[in-house]
Amino acid sequence: MNDEQLLRYSRHILLPEIGIEGQEKLRAAHALIIGAGGLGSPVALYLASAGVGTLTICDGDNVDLTNLQRQIVHRIESIGTAKAASARNTLATINPEVRVNAVCERLAGAALDARVAAADVVLDCSDNFSTRHAINAACVAHKKPLVSGAAVRFDGQLAVFDMRDARSPCYQCLFPAGGDDSDMRCAVMGVFAPLVGIVGSTQAAEALKLLAGAGTSLAGRLLLLDALTMEWRSMRLKRDPACAVCAVR
Repeated sequence: MNDEQLLRYSRHILLPEIGIEGQEKLRAAHALIIGAGGLGSPVALYLASAGVGTLTICDGDNVDLTNLQRQIVHRIESIGTAKAASARNTLATINPEVRVNAVCERLAGAALDARVAAADVVLDCSDNFSTRHAINAACVAHKKPLVSGAAVRFDGQLAVFDMRDARSPCYQCLFPAGGDDSDMRCAVMGVFAPLVGIVGSTQAAEALKLLAGAGTSLAGRLLLLDALTMEWRSMRLKRDPACAVCAVR
């Protein structure tokens, strides 16, 4: 790192759990962010400001006025433009040395598989079960750590599924496909603006820890947040030996 980079990341470097070695790991890392909305906004902002070298941001939607209540990576002048491109423009004003790939489409099939394979960590910031299950299947196939978040109304949840650990459950173990797949989208249910910031920032923290090799990840646990009472609950998760996705990996 040059002098400017040492100064920019000095507060991370001062942390013995990260230091120069950990910061170099972040600079060499590639994070895939699927969704540039309420959760993807703080994720992208913190990963970029922390110096993750390459970010690939995927979203097929355009910025709408209703998004600005909580999607803090976007600006009013971005209304009508692609969310992934809007996020890339904002991040360039914060940390121009981070490479940001804006993918202005909803990933599926071979395209999703290829993006997951190329990443070091995947952050699921999507808002529907079909996408979440597709992301999970690709992460299981390529043994990529998955940081999953969700937020609706005043309820948030967060989990890490790390397929590099044979004991780790996957998203399918927790939420089997074909069960109650009725999406609870904020467009219908509403969402408390700071909630997505809390959950998304926690997703970013887990991703940075995974990339830098710092601390203990959330793998094997599910965090639940009730923002009305500001109470967190933690649940232990176990791998389903009969899981249709990860049991045969």
